Amino acid sequence: MAAAILDVEHLTVCRDGATVVEDVSFSLLPESDTALVGPNGAGKSSLVQALLGILPRRSGTIRLLGHALGPRGQLPAAVRDRIAYLPQTLSLRGRIPLTVAEFVGLGFDRPGLALPWRSGTGRAAAVRRALGRTDSSDLADRLISELSTGQLKRVLLAFCVVRPRSLLLLDEAQAGLDSQATDQFHTLLYGLRRSEGWTILQVSHDLEMVRRTCDAVLCLNRSLRCSGSPDHALSPLQLERLYGPGYVPYHHHHGRGPSLP
Repeated sequence: MAAAILDVEHLTVCRDGATVVEDVSFSLLPESDTALVGPNGAGKSSLVQALLGILPRRSGTIRLLGHALGPRGQLPAAVRDRIAYLPQTLSLRGRIPLTVAEFVGLGFDRPGLALPWRSGTGRAAAVRRALGRTDSSDLADRLISELSTGQLKRVLLAFCVVRPRSLLLLDEAQAGLDSQATDQFHTLLYGLRRSEGWTILQVSHDLEMVRRTCDAVLCLNRSLRCSGSPDHALSPLQLERLYGPGYVPYHHHHGRGPSLP
């Protein structure tokens, strides 16, 4: 069996003195697509932030690409380079004088090793390819703070694809998009996933999209309540256990959605 891209054992995370994730264990195999679902306040975003080393853990171990995450989020640079994160929102206050091309270029740089404003041949070519692959070439000279939500999501994907990655973490990355833009985003995401061989862990409230596109589901409500295939984890019985009695799923009005193999 292939080595896990992400291996989490007995993870417990606290925020403001309260336990928000308790004794969670799971693994992600290469090129798998796993959804993290649960009610608001279940600890989903806290879990993702702990995996990134943004939020400290109280106990447990996290191994990314075979390397243990240090207590302060330390990872070898070569490992961190291969992990990308798409947040739910990207706060850009006012008119930040940063163009789309410059922003995507930051995804190519290694922190501490590259000058973020230098456009060397390799870097510039990588940025052009990334923008082209995400239908964003026409945005290269636009200020990042002027983009629409849909444009910003495409640019965030360009940031991820500008350098080879192995693991992509998404925290409700489709938030703020209408149904058509959501389908377009997922079509683009899954096209890149196939070509790049990404392993994906995505927080989502869109259970229909999860059922249609994901390989596995983790049901979280502080602790891991259920895991398995979408048919098992998203069954009416499991959803009622996760969300409470009388749970009625919200139906997103998608089109046909992304075409998957």
